[in-house]
Amino acid sequence: MGTTHNERRILVIGGGPAAHRFTESLASRAPQNLHITVLTEEAHLPYDRVALSKALTDRSVDLTLGDATLWEAEHVTLETGAKAVAINSELRTVTTEDQRTFEYDELVLATGSNAATLPIPGNEHTFVYRTLEDVWSIAEKVEELKTTLGRTPVVATIGGGLLGLEAAAGAQALGAQAVVIDGGKWLMGTQLDEGAGQAMGRLIAQTGFTVHGGVYPKEVLSEGTTVTGVLMADDRVIDADMVVVSIGVRPRDELIRNYNQALDDADSQAPRFSMGPRGGVVINAQCATDIEHIWAVGEVANFEGLCVGLVAPANSMAEIVAEQLAGGQAEFTGFDTATKLKLSGVDVASFGDAFARTEGALEVVYADAPRGLYQKLVVSADAKTLLGGIFVGDATPYQSLRPMLGRELPGEPGAYLSALGGEAPEGELPDDAVLCSCNNVSAGAIRDAVSGCGSCEGKDPVTTVSGLKACTRAGTQCGSCVPMIKKLMEAQLKKDGAEVSTALCEHISFSRPELYEAIRVADLHTFGEVMQRFGTGSGCDICKPVIANILSSQTSVHPMDAGLAGAQDTNDRVLANMQKDGTYSVVPRIPGGEITPQKLAVIADVAQRYGLYTKLTGGLRIDMFGARLEQLPDIWRELVDAGFESGQAYGKSLRNVKTCVGSSWCRYGMLDSTALGIEMELRYRGLRAPHKLKMGVSGCARECAEARAKDIGVIATAEGWNLYVGGNGGANPAHAQLLAGGLDDATLFKYIDRYLMYYIRTADKLQRTAHWLQDLDGGLERAKQVVVEDSLGLAAELESAMEAHVANYEDEWAATLADPVKLKRFRSFVNTAQPDTDLEYVSERGQRRPAEPVALGASIPVGAPQH
Repeated sequence: MGTTHNERRILVIGGGPAAHRFTESLASRAPQNLHITVLTEEAHLPYDRVALSKALTDRSVDLTLGDATLWEAEHVTLETGAKAVAINSELRTVTTEDQRTFEYDELVLATGSNAATLPIPGNEHTFVYRTLEDVWSIAEKVEELKTTLGRTPVVATIGGGLLGLEAAAGAQALGAQAVVIDGGKWLMGTQLDEGAGQAMGRLIAQTGFTVHGGVYPKEVLSEGTTVTGVLMADDRVIDADMVVVSIGVRPRDELIRNYNQALDDADSQAPRFSMGPRGGVVINAQCATDIEHIWAVGEVANFEGLCVGLVAPANSMAEIVAEQLAGGQAEFTGFDTATKLKLSGVDVASFGDAFARTEGALEVVYADAPRGLYQKLVVSADAKTLLGGIFVGDATPYQSLRPMLGRELPGEPGAYLSALGGEAPEGELPDDAVLCSCNNVSAGAIRDAVSGCGSCEGKDPVTTVSGLKACTRAGTQCGSCVPMIKKLMEAQLKKDGAEVSTALCEHISFSRPELYEAIRVADLHTFGEVMQRFGTGSGCDICKPVIANILSSQTSVHPMDAGLAGAQDTNDRVLANMQKDGTYSVVPRIPGGEITPQKLAVIADVAQRYGLYTKLTGGLRIDMFGARLEQLPDIWRELVDAGFESGQAYGKSLRNVKTCVGSSWCRYGMLDSTALGIEMELRYRGLRAPHKLKMGVSGCARECAEARAKDIGVIATAEGWNLYVGGNGGANPAHAQLLAGGLDDATLFKYIDRYLMYYIRTADKLQRTAHWLQDLDGGLERAKQVVVEDSLGLAAELESAMEAHVANYEDEWAATLADPVKLKRFRSFVNTAQPDTDLEYVSERGQRRPAEPVALGASIPVGAPQH
């Protein structure tokens, strides 16, 4: 949408994270009387480059930053495929490569950076690691090599820094052999000292990487366009089938340089941009350049001689310029260079003055290189003020120490080295301490949100981690601050007088995970036993369904047995979902979506004879609506006799496994997704969990079964099955994340067994897997450690628990039909077994329309909601 004559025109060049943050921030501060236009060369909405590695192993992953509706706002325009080639500061215009001209009142340069390349022969055959297209091309090349070579390809990554190691890990995840070439004496030389580098080398060796360090490459060898290896400066040849260069970034300042050159060529006296000695456009503390009305943010901005390729300072600059243009005052105080490596099994963090360059600085060090363990704190000469630190092998202290940078520690420095087993004293973070550096969220902002969302007047207090993320944006990028956010939230709740209780309710003092373990260890089997041992009173609507759910998940007990009938909610009590008119729906299980014509005919016959409204559900099951309570046994008797089972649409359990047709029919299918989906559904049917479970299996990366929107998603690849976890639709959608890749059937089921039982044991009441994974300390990495690496030594126990469920499974409706006592529950009224014959229905779109809800004061069927 274009601007009007009275609107202030804000033009942004660049479509990366800095541009996104600036646009989002200014649009929220001053949406009136301005129009923001963003020019980006890429075809995508601005996306999260921090999470770029996810796209290497999963092309379907959505990395879009923030809420995509930002770009649909009336006062925001995003121009994709628009490369800016010239600036005219006198006319205040920018010209794009396709000769379009954009006028501006204020111009923000957010052009970011390019991946640095090597000026050596053969460089044209290498890949870089910077954009979505870059990682997609790497993934495609690895797949091509696996096919053409007929063996595991060797991918050499030149560069042993953060991105280089992530690139190597990505290549390994794609099924390649990872080789790392680094000119330094140790990896991550920019962030780690020698002691840390030695420990890091031990950890990296355990990942299966081969590392060649201390010598620089001289040439990329090839035969035609086929890479054969890398020639080193000492004349060694390192064999490789593919080379990825990841040696850092260079600011994209060619637009600014061209501007200065054009003035030089014209011998103009107009002011020029000041440039940094190693590139980038110089800015002041307000992020303004030397040219009036032109600002710069992110990696192209040079502040005090530095350009830094990290998200935290880019976000900070973007916020500062937005504040300036909205009429406020803010200044950039310098770069936060704290980094944490996102590599499974390698825990590394560095922050502040990690190399003790401050005059008089002292180092407190614990080193155990053979174990891959190194911890160091850098403090002031009086050993009181924290200046920086390095952690390798165990970076747990980083989370609590990072916000204390530049402040006095409340205890002796050595107490903060977890490797020594010390007890670090608890200290309260001051309000101005930055808890989330990526989004510049202070401890005070978190406290305000918890105490009543002081930054959002009129809002209720925020009492969950997910709520704090939505309110403050803390923890929404790298996620390393989430444990501290949770800790601070709980501390503030206590200070506000709100009891931070994990109790289920007034009758059960345990949290759900604690109660689960207590019931399991005590070997309890009935509701009465649980209440007698661990509860008070007779229970309530909160604890009763939870206890029933736990007993069902541990013992596979029928929902109406073991004293559970009175503890269940309405739906579980009658094994059907109540609808708004007081009738019920019937959903037979159709494993994997595969059904015979004969069974379809049975469903059609039942629906027609009982006058049921039929519809395909979102999971592609057949739902039949409008059954009266007393009709349910008769309907299910016909379905059970035809071979159907309960689809458990009423329970907190597995709903269905959605599948595509896979390799059995589809010409793109790589594996038999239908067969696997059927096997999954038959294995996990009836499994009671804290919340409903949905699964999906896609036969290829085209993802027709939408597996990554499910709690458990499986996608076929040339290397086997990729397992994704934590997907969720609904009000807070989340994409599932890759837990493990290239799995055979046996390993896949082993990991799903462990993951589900770990979730069932540790999740809170009514907590979906997506939110559980989000709130889990360590998140996905923690889940990987427990499920894949068996870090807790629970693998056999979790697998055994699942095997017990599979062995004890019985169809709930078949068991109900065989028990006359259970059948007595299915009557419309308390005092008679006769049905209500006065019901009338109308037709809509050729089928029965739902009746209106039961009116207040009318006769209420047994099991209907009581007002």
